[in-house]
Amino acid sequence: MEVRIPVESALKGYFNSLKGKKVAVIGLGVSNRPLVEGLLDAGVKVLVCDKRRREDFDGLIESLERRGVTAALGLDYLDHLEGADVIFRTPGLRPDVPQIERAVAAGAKLTSEMEAFLDLCPCRMIAVTGSDGKTTTTTIIAGLLKAAGYRTFVGGNIGHPLLCQVDDIRPDDMVVLELSSFQLMTVRQSPSIAVITNLAPNHLDVHKDMDEYVNAKRNIFAYQDSGDRLVLNADNEITAGFAAQSRGTVTLFSRKKVVEGGVYLRDKTVICAGRPVLTTDDILLPGLHNLENYMAAIAAVDGLVPNEVIREYARTFGGVAHRIELVRERRGVRWYNDSIASSPSRTIAGLRSFLEKVILIAGGKDKGISYAPLGPVVNDHVKLLILCGATEQVIREAVQTADNYRDLEILTAADYPEAVCLADQRSGEGDVVILSPASTSFDRFRNFEERGRVFKDLVTALPE
Repeated sequence: MEVRIPVESALKGYFNSLKGKKVAVIGLGVSNRPLVEGLLDAGVKVLVCDKRRREDFDGLIESLERRGVTAALGLDYLDHLEGADVIFRTPGLRPDVPQIERAVAAGAKLTSEMEAFLDLCPCRMIAVTGSDGKTTTTTIIAGLLKAAGYRTFVGGNIGHPLLCQVDDIRPDDMVVLELSSFQLMTVRQSPSIAVITNLAPNHLDVHKDMDEYVNAKRNIFAYQDSGDRLVLNADNEITAGFAAQSRGTVTLFSRKKVVEGGVYLRDKTVICAGRPVLTTDDILLPGLHNLENYMAAIAAVDGLVPNEVIREYARTFGGVAHRIELVRERRGVRWYNDSIASSPSRTIAGLRSFLEKVILIAGGKDKGISYAPLGPVVNDHVKLLILCGATEQVIREAVQTADNYRDLEILTAADYPEAVCLADQRSGEGDVVILSPASTSFDRFRNFEERGRVFKDLVTALPE
């Protein structure tokens, strides 16, 4: 009789390798909570470090402490890493803060939930990064793969944390990841298919400079080999320059010119590797930026998804929450939530999606980037500007100093209820009102999703 010896799962093996070590997890957010639970289930002793206070967790800390967790909370939360063997970094924290640098110099291994997943994932991965369009492109790629019959997992900046699901993933499955510059700063493994939608100044409030930001994005393909694929925007100077640095096969996409062997626009038809795939009329999502998102996605799934599946998906996919999302049509006014627009370039793309001039609600936390390019576009595409948030003044200056400024009316709102009230009072039948902040949400909200939900709730609550 054959005796079968149980094979240790990849995840269990990884967690078992951490037993007996001092493991620190920095940040008890969405991605790290399942990680902490998984480590505890495996019998690993865990130090949780978070800058928030105990009372901010609604009993979670006490629950984890009963399972053996040590918690370092508050302003000095990073002052307890001495002696750590492994440190899991939250994506929003720079890897070179002094406390981490000292711990690494003393022998600690610095990693993250995503880095561990990249090491353990058993199937083909497609990863997407860029300054704008990441989420929509990632969603389109995943949707196309699912429509083509692939068992598909989505993670990174969207979906669910995937590390603790790694044992459920089979070699013939597909994983699609959205990766931020913060996640990419320290990775040492690249996916088999990497997509960079575009690059422009972004997150310079966290990154030291543009070079650091670009170098972080470069890591998405830096560790590819000759059998891998890199999808690049040929219309973007920075991304186009990556082509010469790639070890894998480069597939370019362009809305403006023919790219040999890549994806481009001929009249109103999207061509991929010389064959027509779909027309612009097939794409339900409005805006040239969404056409580019589709072109990037088509390049990524070339050879995996049939053309007819791509066409059918494009005709029915209505977009992602918080991305030019139609919230409500009321008294002839259409209200859109574009809370994902956390940079001027993203708001510019959103404004250009509409044929008519719009009422724009904008403003939020300053990311340390120039708002000058936003000014001329606002003057061309906006009939009333309502500003709310820390970037009120810089957006106002960008608009008023632009050469095409013609006394556009600009109002200031103390908060979102006031902004929605002003927009409601000043709008009439046929108008479009859009929240497109051109700034991050962190001056008032935890993330852009919370900001978008608050806006939608306020709009939905407007009386008929």
